[in-house]
Amino acid sequence: MLGFGAPRLGVAPYAELADPVNNAVDRWLDRLVGAAYTFLPFYRLRLRWFAWRVGRMEGRYRDMPDAGLREAAQRLRSQLLCRGRGQAALTEAFAIVREVSRRTLGKQHYPVQIMGALALFDGRMVEMATGEGKTLTATPAAVVAALSGNPVHIVTVNDYLAGRDAGENRPVFEFFGLTCGVIDSDMDPAQRRKAYGCDVTYISNKNLTFDYLRDRIALRQKRSALRRRTFEYLGGAAAGELLLRGLSFAIVDEADSVFIDEARTPLILSTTADDPERTQIYAEALGMARRLQEGRSYKVDRMNRSVTLEETGRKEVERLAGNLQGLWRIRKAREELVSQALSALLLFENGRDYIVVEGAVQIVDEFTGRVMADRSWQGGLHQMIEAKEGVEITGQKETLARITYQRFFRRYVRLAGMTGTGTELAGEFRDTFGLLTVRIPTHRRVRRRHLGNTYVRNAEKRWELVAKRAARLRAKGRPVLIGTRSVEASEKASEALSRLGLDHAVLNARQDSGEAAIIARAGEAGAITVATNMAGRGTDIRLGEGVAEAGGLHVILTEFHESGRIDRQLFGRAARQGDPGSTEAIVALDDELFRRFAPRHMRLAGLLPLPMLCEWMRRRAQSRAEREHAITRKEQTKLDCQLEKALGFTGSME
Repeated sequence: MLGFGAPRLGVAPYAELADPVNNAVDRWLDRLVGAAYTFLPFYRLRLRWFAWRVGRMEGRYRDMPDAGLREAAQRLRSQLLCRGRGQAALTEAFAIVREVSRRTLGKQHYPVQIMGALALFDGRMVEMATGEGKTLTATPAAVVAALSGNPVHIVTVNDYLAGRDAGENRPVFEFFGLTCGVIDSDMDPAQRRKAYGCDVTYISNKNLTFDYLRDRIALRQKRSALRRRTFEYLGGAAAGELLLRGLSFAIVDEADSVFIDEARTPLILSTTADDPERTQIYAEALGMARRLQEGRSYKVDRMNRSVTLEETGRKEVERLAGNLQGLWRIRKAREELVSQALSALLLFENGRDYIVVEGAVQIVDEFTGRVMADRSWQGGLHQMIEAKEGVEITGQKETLARITYQRFFRRYVRLAGMTGTGTELAGEFRDTFGLLTVRIPTHRRVRRRHLGNTYVRNAEKRWELVAKRAARLRAKGRPVLIGTRSVEASEKASEALSRLGLDHAVLNARQDSGEAAIIARAGEAGAITVATNMAGRGTDIRLGEGVAEAGGLHVILTEFHESGRIDRQLFGRAARQGDPGSTEAIVALDDELFRRFAPRHMRLAGLLPLPMLCEWMRRRAQSRAEREHAITRKEQTKLDCQLEKALGFTGSME
């Protein structure tokens, strides 16, 4: 089975685990165990028993003064330090945190939240339905772990959620004398080091991983423990250079997004290399690419986002580059340049994959809908897109260090995760991260109604139908959330609403500054909000006065995602915590999902748009997409390990 638990002796100056050692049989068994464990009731029964015991202690602490609660917590601290997870001390500690949360936040944990908190403390992947309060669920586990002497990282999918969650929960931590830090992308190293020095640190997954890579670079010249101690003794700088103080315990919110959706791309720390001559080369490559003909000169694989030059295309490129010098004289280099140019022209769209802001190309994260300002594509693709858009071309990136999320997060001594959609991924969570998945029941009965999926022939018809549907619901006093996959699609939806004279708000990567205010108004009577995936995770749309009586929030999905989990995340914005609500999908048969992953079935469905046929096509397309992405994740992890071994004699890549 997976070899989680082995320390990285002599490699890092703080606590972390070595990469697990396993084989194909181990991975198959882990996947099987992970999938089966989710449906077994035994661990859930233990969680219910624990939550019941915590609830029984409510009377003991309800009338106790604040000073008494602090004293009781400090008394338990020594027991937690000595015995780790002694049940009696653990039960008392959770009961105290529950009471403190009631006093400081006005929120007392429900029994299901206590169940989830214990599962997190035990190092499990916790599946809780959207709207069940995962942010609050993490606090007892974080407090008790911090009282046990472990630095805790609470990992979110972006800076906004890290800052919001830290602000909401800070009073609980401060009550116990624990420090709570939050890391923002704009912080300098000194500020980051101070935030990591806190007992509990809120941080986005990207910031955390890149800071770890920066620590690896700082240690690269001080690899062995003896050499590192020598440097510390002589200069005292080695320890001070580091940002983190250990990978002790992490609670990852929206873990399916971090561990699965974003895990196809390795995290690369790089530096910029200037090359003034490249500007002309990119322009020439784009000019050649525009003169080639699809089918004859090259083939496009839109499912895997790749372009392959045919033999005819190679000869055309050789002919077009006949009078050019430099790289154009090298066959492999010129073919690579033209292939990159074709990819930039055909596979990457402004408003879907990136936006241009103040003369700069900025990548838009498909899964969160947010701009990734500090990220760029590799191998000259980013510069090729800049040339395509006619903006200033930045220097190419040279890799300093790289690591995948799969390799990084399994180095934590104890790892836990929360997600609204984890059951179908239970095998991969166990295989890759050593995490067993447990499903937590809902606090109240879910009152969400799904009104079905409507398929139309093209995008124009889709937007027209969506706008009319929103107008009818608005007339009834119900708020409407219209979910799209891209910035471009959100703007198309906005145009359709404007044509009907409907006031609405748009939340996407171009208009992300007022996110909190837009979300705060999205549940008011008659409000119409168009949003990318920015409103799909970590947001809580509270219903305004009279909205529940009118039927609650209605969510319209306009484009199916490559993973059905993300669709369910969007639908989960409606009918939270027992509120009423409804959902539906209005999609076009020429959507990108169908074009990339079910092109043949798309043509058939276009000729014969029967609901059952369209639904089968959707399931097939999403299944194929998820299968392709799973293969990509495995290959990335395998490539990362191969690079580590191949470059071992020159120095690690992380």
